[in-house]
Amino acid sequence: MHRTRPPKGTRTGAQILVDQLLIQGVERATCVPGESYLSVLDALIGSGVDLLTCRQEGGAAMMAEAYGKMTGRPGICFVTRGPGATNAAAGVHIAAQDSTPMVLFVGQVARGMRHREAFQELDYSAVFGTIAKWAVEIDDAARIPELLARAFRVATQGRPGPVVIALPEDMLIDTADVSDAPKVLPIDMVPSQAATADLANRLARAKRPIAILGGGGWRGAAREGIVAFAERHGLPVCTQFRRGGSFPADHPNYAGDLSIGANPTLVSAIKEADLVLMLGGRMSEMPSQNYTLLDIGAGDDRLVHLHADAEEIGRVYQPGLGMIGTPRGFVEAVSGLSAAPNRQSEWVARLRQDYLDWSRDPLPLPGAFQMGEVVCWLRDTLGPDAAITNGAGNFATWINRHYGFRDDATQLAPTSGSMGYGLPAAVMAKRQQPDRDVICVAGDGDIMMTVQELATAVQHDIPVIVMVIDNGMFGTIRMHQEREYPGRISATALRNPDFAAMALSFGCHAETVQDSADFPAAFQRAKDSGKPALLHCFLDPEALTIAKTLTQIRDGS
Repeated sequence: MHRTRPPKGTRTGAQILVDQLLIQGVERATCVPGESYLSVLDALIGSGVDLLTCRQEGGAAMMAEAYGKMTGRPGICFVTRGPGATNAAAGVHIAAQDSTPMVLFVGQVARGMRHREAFQELDYSAVFGTIAKWAVEIDDAARIPELLARAFRVATQGRPGPVVIALPEDMLIDTADVSDAPKVLPIDMVPSQAATADLANRLARAKRPIAILGGGGWRGAAREGIVAFAERHGLPVCTQFRRGGSFPADHPNYAGDLSIGANPTLVSAIKEADLVLMLGGRMSEMPSQNYTLLDIGAGDDRLVHLHADAEEIGRVYQPGLGMIGTPRGFVEAVSGLSAAPNRQSEWVARLRQDYLDWSRDPLPLPGAFQMGEVVCWLRDTLGPDAAITNGAGNFATWINRHYGFRDDATQLAPTSGSMGYGLPAAVMAKRQQPDRDVICVAGDGDIMMTVQELATAVQHDIPVIVMVIDNGMFGTIRMHQEREYPGRISATALRNPDFAAMALSFGCHAETVQDSADFPAAFQRAKDSGKPALLHCFLDPEALTIAKTLTQIRDGS
């Protein structure tokens, strides 16, 4: 039976929901369609929302998370109940660990069927309660404006993160006469005058200060402000794991990437510093070098920790000074501080040179395909606005060390270490900003987690370029395996498909690259094709890490 429009003055729950999304400025969303929210799919027709049809809910959620990383506004994803929701959980976990604003809408069984384990029924508050900032089920269509406004505020305010909203299918076709909620803009929190004065005193005394940028808020005015702040106060600045682009890598104050396999001289410099500004991030396991970089139990008076969520300050590290504020609020507060003397210029120059020495030239490794050379070619060839996306794997360490992100939102990668992220993120990045180059770099194990989203790229005509780095193994796990159980290979070897042939079957441009000398021409052909493209690149299994071969790791050398 076809449903008719509701009486004048009332709207269905689905129509109310879509109207709220438009008020909140939602321009695009991702989905895997399901019968549990058919009414929403119907209400989206003619709304102007760019709806990307994805092939698996994990990929759809990762695309939405990438949108949140790029823009600071919540990425929107719709999935169906039960298996749709559990598939999407991978993207929700990324948004949680990466502090990314996101709203996941999940279909739910009809209200009269709840608590019977009906078809695909889940208790979403229980399922997502430990990874979402908030999980809620909307029982009353009249409350949709209220709860969506709250969801957008929860997702963006304080420490950003994911919100999960369950939508009972019968609620979505109920009608209600209810006012719309206003657009939500998160509050920019400015550190207190007392805390700012304390920081000014610490800056004036410091001879070897350093700033570490984390979190996702260093874009636009906040990024411009932190660059000016670093210049005025003679601050070397490094970025946390997978937060490249928060500070321009070609700036003379940039000191490097505090990542997996970080530059040892950068790690030593932070330990040597007499003032450490930890701005916006949590300094979790990877950037903290397995929680060894800063003292935890005894606290560290050198440490100034800025975060938008008061509960994050002192959660792990007891700082000498805690500052509650957003990145934009921080740069506003410190914009009037007197410039520090130039006594730090040698300190800045030293750390800058250390970074250049570390990142400029790649180490040669076995095999014809030299991953370091390829990443350096991309660095020297692509424009500053090009985006590099990746999931998890040893292949990403070459990006961290050699690429050098210059613009904001140009590194899209999960601090959570989730495999499969790169391709969905690339699809969203290219859809959001079609005029820039977007390159997904993926391992052979990594790409198979979400390879079906090549179909999404082809269907929506999104010409991303995918590099599959194939060494026939789960490389990171093999590295640990060889270190802990030398020569005892278990579950890490891979028998891969012909990725180029697979991509051709999707409708992509595709080529195989055996030698890195052939890569520039292949890349240009991929770009010129105007289609989604995949380059199947073969990496020698011995080239297991950026600095050591498989044999060296096995031998403990």
